[in-house]
Amino acid sequence: MQIESWDDIRVALAVARHGTVSGAAAELGVHHATVIRRIDALETALHARLFQRHTRGYALTEAGRTLLGAAGAAEERFAQMAAQIAGAGERIEGALIITALPELIDLVMPRLIPLLERHPDLRVTYVTDARLFRLDAGEAHIAIRGGPEPTEPDYVVRPLGRLSQCLYAAPAYLERHGPVEDPRAHRYALPGPEARGAPAMRWLEGRIGPENILLTANEAAARAAVVRAGLAVGLLPDRLSEGLEPALRLPEWESSLWLVTHVDLHRTPKVQAALAALRGG
Repeated sequence: MQIESWDDIRVALAVARHGTVSGAAAELGVHHATVIRRIDALETALHARLFQRHTRGYALTEAGRTLLGAAGAAEERFAQMAAQIAGAGERIEGALIITALPELIDLVMPRLIPLLERHPDLRVTYVTDARLFRLDAGEAHIAIRGGPEPTEPDYVVRPLGRLSQCLYAAPAYLERHGPVEDPRAHRYALPGPEARGAPAMRWLEGRIGPENILLTANEAAARAAVVRAGLAVGLLPDRLSEGLEPALRLPEWESSLWLVTHVDLHRTPKVQAALAALRGG
């Protein structure tokens, strides 16, 4: 026994509710001949008579009551499931993956904390990484990117602000070595290859050689330790600059920041709530 389509059962349910072919056809928006054909096909597939035909309409047989009782319960469960799915889509809860450059933590976290306070069922994964996460592959819901405006197809891009970079140094270092006027006269603590596209790193490339680089570390705290020890000038986020002095900050080291989402997820409530929080709304 094989039922070809759930539509056949839906038609049978409609006939059972109305007791007539014409009533079922009006509910379903089909011709009455379609209703008769589907009832006949369902009875043939089940090898059982589901309805007793009479002049006033269709009445359920015992086999029909058995089938339609189970089908009615299944239809109700499907309706409940659909309502739950639709409701879940409107709630601000569940997993939310945000990726950003490591140096943006002081910008991002003060804006995310109120969001988490307002929506305790939200579960945020905050990933700091210079690599470009693929939103179209579901690697993240929101990406905060720096540099030129992203142009990937199906991405929704909004400006977030500007990011500046600075080389910091300990006062004792500057006393010994002087200001950073000739880049080749100094030693540096710099991020790794993942940051080579940053404006300051592009500026330094060609102006210094491998002999000038004392430390390469993708962890900013490691670079800060070397800078505080007076061993090098370091590219550091402002949050780690206490007690240090700006050694070099150029206007061309500023870059734009962008909030990036995928068009398929951009309008979901949790993504919209997070975007509003990150924009400071």
